[in-house]
Amino acid sequence: MSGKEFFQDRYRQLGWQLQEVKLRQAMRINNNAKCKKIIPRLAGLGLNLEKIPFLKSGYWVMDSKVSAGATAEYLLGFYSIQEAAAQIPVSVFTDLKKKNVLDIAAAPGGKTVQLANTMENNGAIIALDVDKRRLAALCNHLERCHTSNTVVYLLDARQAPTLNVKFDRILVDAPCSGNFATDRNWFRNRTLKDVERNAALQREILAKAVDCLGDSGELVYSTCSLEPEEDELNMDWAVNYLNMQIQAIDCYGERGLTNIFGKKLDPQVARCKRIWPGQTQGFFVCKLTKRSQN
Repeated sequence: MSGKEFFQDRYRQLGWQLQEVKLRQAMRINNNAKCKKIIPRLAGLGLNLEKIPFLKSGYWVMDSKVSAGATAEYLLGFYSIQEAAAQIPVSVFTDLKKKNVLDIAAAPGGKTVQLANTMENNGAIIALDVDKRRLAALCNHLERCHTSNTVVYLLDARQAPTLNVKFDRILVDAPCSGNFATDRNWFRNRTLKDVERNAALQREILAKAVDCLGDSGELVYSTCSLEPEEDELNMDWAVNYLNMQIQAIDCYGERGLTNIFGKKLDPQVARCKRIWPGQTQGFFVCKLTKRSQN
């Protein structure tokens, strides 16, 4: 079960009509650029930006006479090139300053740098990734952006409990199937079996992440997948089998789906945010906390 028509029909059943999307480049201004008048400085180079209204430090690249990834300002870590929707998950945490944070599947590091920026380099981040080659990109990104509160581990997320740490905040930007907006060959290469395999891995990671979460902590789960098996259905599973509850979040996106191909999900799942491709790529974001024992 694969191909464009198969997935198009699925999306139609979920209430969305497939449409072609041309993504705009986006960036996020880092803390160390605050005193540098970075926006007019970049404009002087021919890099014209427009504020993204639903992001605190995000900007669309409207037009550019230079490559955004080849300026001195980029090399100095004044900004990160980061897709707009990908900037949302970190923004939904209640508070990050002086917290212990676990960043799962952290490479290539855009969200890790965003975490450190939000924390003002206080507290501590442990960033995990299972791919040694991707860790090099993560470490380079952290160094370029002057991140000083992060320790990087080559570690499978399913081994996170071996760290023997209870975290205040956990970001699970889960390995996922992606979506067609960022991959022109997506429909040709993806099958429903891929989706189901990824969803099963995500549940394994979620279960281990919950084991690492402090009693009053927050876990933000996100994917860049449009497939409900990796999104709403996994969150319904977390509510029913991991004793988690879903918190309301105020960010760009539509309510999570609570009726998936005729299966009714826990009403809490509506508190998630589903982002269909349009202004941004497709994305899914949810914030979870442990259910009170009282």
